[in-house]
Amino acid sequence: MIAARLIILATFLFGIVSAVPVRLAAEEADLPKTDDGLHYQPWFKMDSFLDLADDLAEAKAGGKRLAILFEQRGCPYCREMHKVNFKIPEVRDYIKANFDIVQVNLWGDREMTDFDGETLIEKKFGRKYRVQYTPTIIFPDDNGEEVHRLPGYFKPFHFKHIFMYVKEEGYIEQPNFQRWLSAKADELRAKGIEVKLW
Repeated sequence: MIAARLIILATFLFGIVSAVPVRLAAEEADLPKTDDGLHYQPWFKMDSFLDLADDLAEAKAGGKRLAILFEQRGCPYCREMHKVNFKIPEVRDYIKANFDIVQVNLWGDREMTDFDGETLIEKKFGRKYRVQYTPTIIFPDDNGEEVHRLPGYFKPFHFKHIFMYVKEEGYIEQPNFQRWLSAKADELRAKGIEVKLW
């Protein structure tokens, strides 16, 4: 009797454990991946030759800003960013309309040319910019100087507003993003718009 119960329990637990990879695989099925295993969005600047001065000039010519997105294979926070943040039309459409995103593999070996003309591979580029985890997004100004950095995964409201902060050059008058965001949230609430900070 005890043996039969143990077999039933073991079968039940095995079913739960074996279902987890299937569920995760199903969740990722609609997330396309690059050849080196990074999730990406079809509207990213996938045709970049990774010459950042050229990418910056093209973004500027199109009335956009440039964003450099560092990711790595198997990064759960990168997956969350693609699965949640980029799936929200309001967030995705704002970023698509205002930014060219160049994706960099933090451990990759593709050759890049930095804004200063230095040629190096992706992983050395990441070290040069002291990127320690993913996702990290670096926002350069029109001269290729970093003006802001998104360090890690942020929930959708903060995520979208970091892009707005850069596009509107909020960092010039208010170098503290949290203070800028607090003022922006107050403006939205005054208009009767619900603000979901978390």
